[in-house]
Amino acid sequence: MNEVQSGTGRKLLLVHGLGGSRASWSTVMEPLSVDKTVIAIDLPGHGATPAEPDSGTFDSLVGSVERYIADKGLDGIDAVGSSMGARIVLELARRGRVGNVVALDPGGFWRGWERTFFKATIGISGRLLRAIRPALLTLSKNAASRTALLAQLSARPWALDPKTVATELESLSTTPTFDALVHDLSSGSEQTGPAADPSHQIVIGWAMIDYACRAGGAGKGRLSLRQFALV
Repeated sequence: MNEVQSGTGRKLLLVHGLGGSRASWSTVMEPLSVDKTVIAIDLPGHGATPAEPDSGTFDSLVGSVERYIADKGLDGIDAVGSSMGARIVLELARRGRVGNVVALDPGGFWRGWERTFFKATIGISGRLLRAIRPALLTLSKNAASRTALLAQLSARPWALDPKTVATELESLSTTPTFDALVHDLSSGSEQTGPAADPSHQIVIGWAMIDYACRAGGAGKGRLSLRQFALV
């Protein structure tokens, strides 16, 4: 699994979201590395890590990260995940493979129409980006087109760094397992407990505005969330 490491100190694993890569953490790698050894990975089928035969499913990605942790001797490592990566680190906490966890806007707690909304809108976004891939760099430089492309994924897309946006959109448009993962995430099982190790902290955070992994799903999924011994 492709990785990049930075800094020294207690180890911290960063797991990106659907269609992202280790580059998704580029804006925070340096400050996090001041007192930690930060490890950012490319999930199978993302970035520079080749897809495995079943990398189009959530369970397979969790298994891949679980094997990576075991092979590298990183059992109990603290982990941070974003979106799909946030759900992955929650599942790893449920399995007792990681230490303290921060999950930012995780999937897996949605209900009813929220699944359909996610599948339809994210699926359309993926197809659109593949269709206009040659123009992504140019479109990312313009605040108006940047805002249109990221309306579902950012509350202030016009304020984002154009180069960072271009990198993210290029990654999303070239992820071979994107459609399969959208289908699996929207039709598969919800995130489940039981509670993780009470000696570790689990923090789940939702943005004030999130049109992909909607915070409404968090509210409706309170019983599921309580299974994670939140701090």
